[in-house]
Amino acid sequence: MKRLTFIHAADLHLDSPMVGLKGLPEQIFKRLQESTFEAFGKIVDSAILHNVDFVIIAGDIFDGEDRSIRAQIRFMKEMKRLEDKHIPVFVVHGNHDHLEGKWTHLPMPENVYIFPHDVTAKTFTNHCGTSVNLYGFSYPKRHVYERMIQKYAKKDKADFHIGILHGHLEGDSDHGKYAPFTLKELLDKGFDYWALGHIHKRNQLNFQPPVIYPGNIQGRNRKELGEKGCYLVQLTDGEVEMTFIESSTVIWRELTIDAAALSSFHEIYAACKKTVDQFRLDHIGIILTLTLENVNIPLQDYKSLENGELLEILQEDEKEEEAFVWIADLLIKEKLEWTHEQLSGESDFYQELFQTASNAHYLNQSISSLYDHPSARKYLEDLTDEEKSSLAGEAKKLLVNLLYKPY
Repeated sequence: MKRLTFIHAADLHLDSPMVGLKGLPEQIFKRLQESTFEAFGKIVDSAILHNVDFVIIAGDIFDGEDRSIRAQIRFMKEMKRLEDKHIPVFVVHGNHDHLEGKWTHLPMPENVYIFPHDVTAKTFTNHCGTSVNLYGFSYPKRHVYERMIQKYAKKDKADFHIGILHGHLEGDSDHGKYAPFTLKELLDKGFDYWALGHIHKRNQLNFQPPVIYPGNIQGRNRKELGEKGCYLVQLTDGEVEMTFIESSTVIWRELTIDAAALSSFHEIYAACKKTVDQFRLDHIGIILTLTLENVNIPLQDYKSLENGELLEILQEDEKEEEAFVWIADLLIKEKLEWTHEQLSGESDFYQELFQTASNAHYLNQSISSLYDHPSARKYLEDLTDEEKSSLAGEAKKLLVNLLYKPY
């Protein structure tokens, strides 16, 4: 029986700057800095452990077009580990690490095949004589809007055919609409497996044949929640077996605590501590956004929440923990809708102020200076309409808090 075993990973983003966090203890900051490298090391460990035929990396190996020497060397070392075990690696570069970037070129081990900028077929035969054609291309520049899927076509005879594509499923997400395709276009190619990359959320678009986004290998911010990793795939005649392998060394999570029954600062602190301990995992760090809902405690206790004392205490408790649960943000949700209505009714000034705050034009205008900055914009991805709405909502709540206090 013909059989292939391989690992499908994507969006490594090695040496990602991990922006958006401040005040981290040195130990936790270093863990975050190393997290993408450690996650990739775990994937290589799995490839060796399962003695796979090959590894596929479906784009964005590096976080930026000016990939650092540090990142390249760390990647080369992992490739050498696979070379020592006679495991080839098939790589496409994506929009983040496209071929037009300027960087110091370092040679890769001979087991690494990098697809060129045109869609190309590469044949591989394993030690049992099972053959596979792999098809893919690397981004020649950052923005590829062409329907590259139209250039994929089966070539010659092989036991299996695998497409590798770093791109965007039309209608599914606002995440960088590069190299767009539809599911029907993929299925019409008649391939046995589609190894996708670009979307950082794990998603199985189709089961037979498998069309898979494995997601990125390590969460890097509060939008990239939960466990991250890759897929171990076994293809046989007419069958497929897929196993998700977790690689995250730091996991981002969100949690809400209903504080309606908590009547003091101490009770809220105890509830937070209990939650933190329940979330703790062996050898894994957690970055947590914690929201307190329905807070109704005495004024003096409330001030200790609002001025950041609770957050400082909770963070202090985690500074020396190897398996830390670091609360990056502590949000306090109150029922402020009525204060918004009350303020709007009190004067035309408040009414006009809130109308302005709800206007998408002013939000776009406010963030344009950041997104237009030549240094900052290369680290930023476009905000979705949902994210803009959420940002405007948070700003509105902050505005209400500043204008009116229920005490």
